[in-house]
Amino acid sequence: MKIVKLEGLTLLADDVARLARFYRDVLGFTILIEEEHYVEFSNSGVRLAICSKSLMAENTNGYPSFRESRKGQAIELNFQCDSPDQVYALYDEFVSKGAIDVTAPQIKSWGHTTGFFGDPEGNIHSIFAVNPV
Repeated sequence: MKIVKLEGLTLLADDVARLARFYRDVLGFTILIEEEHYVEFSNSGVRLAICSKSLMAENTNGYPSFRESRKGQAIELNFQCDSPDQVYALYDEFVSKGAIDVTAPQIKSWGHTTGFFGDPEGNIHSIFAVNPV
């Protein structure tokens, strides 16, 4: 069985420009492509993009799920830091710039220092570091 390579993640948004500003201004991503219905960011590894639900509906011949309102969590992005101190500092920075304060960083039983924050579309993401042994 062939395993396919995950090349990118595309977040669906009702307001592409607003969500793109958050990822640029709060999380620090650099925009590579900026169009009305699509934004792509510079990122090593997996491509990160935002696309409007209306464009996805158009691209899929009106597939009905792209016209429905989203309910609940759809995706979680996990941002790894080099140290627990960096987790605390970046979490505070993100919240001060407009991220939704969900759960401040805490030392977790699985060996990480982890905090959870939200973006303007209601997606909850984690920021974490592996705790030194």
